[in-house]
Amino acid sequence: MIKTYTDCPVEYTASLLGNKWRPLILRELLEGTKRYNELTRNIVGVSAKVLTENLRALEDSGILVRTVYPEVPPRVEYSLTDKGWQLQPVIEAMRSFGLRYRDSD
Repeated sequence: MIKTYTDCPVEYTASLLGNKWRPLILRELLEGTKRYNELTRNIVGVSAKVLTENLRALEDSGILVRTVYPEVPPRVEYSLTDKGWQLQPVIEAMRSFGLRYRDSD
C-alpha cells in the first residue's frame, strides 16, 4: 500500500476520518454493531453510493469489519475493530466541541 500522508500524526488521523460522513459512521458504530439499513436511517442525507464508498474505505483502513452471514437474504453487519475503538476519544471531542459551539455561530 502506498502511503498518501506525511509523517504528521494529525494528517494521518484526518486521512482516516476523510470527510463529513466518516465521523458520522463512527458515531453510529460506537453505539454498537449496525446493519446497513440502520446506518442509512441514522445518517441523514447520505446517499447509498457515498455510504458504501465510505464503509469500504473504513474497512480498508482497518477501522471497521464487515461481517456477512450466509442467510437468504444475506445479512451484513458492520462493527468497529480495536483500531476503530481507539478513535472514540476523537469523536467524543468532536461531540463536546459541537455541543459547546454549535449555537454560537
